[in-house]
Amino acid sequence: MGWMNMELIRRLFKAAHRMVEENSNDQQEPPSSEIVEISVKLSENIDQLATIFSDTPDLIVRTFTYKQSGVPAALAYLDGLVDKNSINNNVLHELMFHTTTDDRDELPVALGEIKSLLTWETVENSILRGYSILFIDGQAHAFSLETQGWPQRAIEDSQIEASLKGAHQGFVETGSQNIALIRRYIPSRELKIKELYVGNRTKSKVSILYLEDIALPDIRIELERRISSLQIDCILNTGELAELIEDNPFSLFPQMITTERPDTAASQLLQGRFCVIVDRSSSVLIAPVGLAAFFQGIDDYSTRWPVATFFRLLRFFACIIAAFLPAFYIACVSYNHELIPLDLILSIGEFRSAVPFPPFIEALIMEIMLEMLREAGVRLPAPVGQTVGIVGGIVIGQAAVQAGIVSNLMVVVVASTAVASFILPNYDMAASVRLIRFPMMTIASLYGIIGIIAGAMVILAHLISLKSLGEPYSTPIAPVRMADWKDVFIRLPLKKMVHRPKSVRTLQKRRYGMMKKEGDDSS
Repeated sequence: MGWMNMELIRRLFKAAHRMVEENSNDQQEPPSSEIVEISVKLSENIDQLATIFSDTPDLIVRTFTYKQSGVPAALAYLDGLVDKNSINNNVLHELMFHTTTDDRDELPVALGEIKSLLTWETVENSILRGYSILFIDGQAHAFSLETQGWPQRAIEDSQIEASLKGAHQGFVETGSQNIALIRRYIPSRELKIKELYVGNRTKSKVSILYLEDIALPDIRIELERRISSLQIDCILNTGELAELIEDNPFSLFPQMITTERPDTAASQLLQGRFCVIVDRSSSVLIAPVGLAAFFQGIDDYSTRWPVATFFRLLRFFACIIAAFLPAFYIACVSYNHELIPLDLILSIGEFRSAVPFPPFIEALIMEIMLEMLREAGVRLPAPVGQTVGIVGGIVIGQAAVQAGIVSNLMVVVVASTAVASFILPNYDMAASVRLIRFPMMTIASLYGIIGIIAGAMVILAHLISLKSLGEPYSTPIAPVRMADWKDVFIRLPLKKMVHRPKSVRTLQKRRYGMMKKEGDDSS
């Protein structure tokens, strides 16, 4: 008994000691980030640079005599992030050999905006973004010079979103150039840009583009709130940003369009949507969007409307084929034989007599093999990837049939499904439809046609409940907006589409520049 009491007292003592330590740790204030100001002495500033950028061999510190005042000066920058010709011709040559007026605070530098920096935090961020920092002995501030010149590729055609009659220009990895490409299509003062910085470590610049007289301010405020509230080390591309700010990250369906085409981005801006440009990323986010927007291509508006309507209907039909054809085959062969004509079912039975697997396993093997070939073709170099995709598909399919692993009809079903998924113009939506096949195949193998109908109803219910930036994802189908059906399943002549889509809430309803008819409202 005494031993149990002693053990109880010992445990209580340890618990009390642990609570005291936790309270003391909670009461300790976190170390505050001390603001370090720039020194008046040039030597101390150079030493501080060496301390901040230790083990940074690409940091260049060029010391010289400032001709304007005759005092020592230093120019610091990161090699590879600056334009050396601009530094030599517009900065060093002017500072070392030329003088201007008697005003010693004025720099004789023919560059863009010159900012005065007072703290080392701003100096560090400016150097890491490609600016050159000028220190002058005797001055307690530094100057930030616009000398950015990092490596960048030329503007080329998009590799993912091919166009027959559209422009052949694609976005690049520089945010300022991407904004310039959009301004080429919309040279309007109403095109506004809101800049935000995301990432506690990298401070990636994110630009929100919109037309002020068209886009709804409530949606812009919500978009800014979601982006500015992110707590993350860095944002490397638009795909990461889209996943962080979308309404339902667990949904298979993309809730924002990712595009590499400036003409697509400009078209969506004119409809009242928002474009989000992430610096160092070659794609742009478009939001809010609905399901129908993923089936629209830029060529739909550069071809005649009957042709555009036919291809758009073909895309919707291909989406159904890509999602449900393997499941329908499994359901018919396994359960619902009455749906198959007699001659065809005899042929299927003859082909399947040598196959040892049930239809579900047979379809699963072929679908996984198809996805492996698709992924291999993407990862390999372009000439080799095409060869592997074509030859590998033919050889493996023929060998699988001869070996009795799969039937001939299953190869036709899988090939038709693959072709149908290639028709969809948006890569993200095509990938989502491909993933839907597998749960639909599983439920079809268990419940047949009834399972397919139940799965389709679950998908429809999910699409109706889904939102993009708080806006209904399935509009104008649910909720129904018949006025927008002119550009959903069909594409009527452009003269008939006088108003902007009502599913995209906008300030200006009428398309700018359209002739106003008598009896129409002025909204």
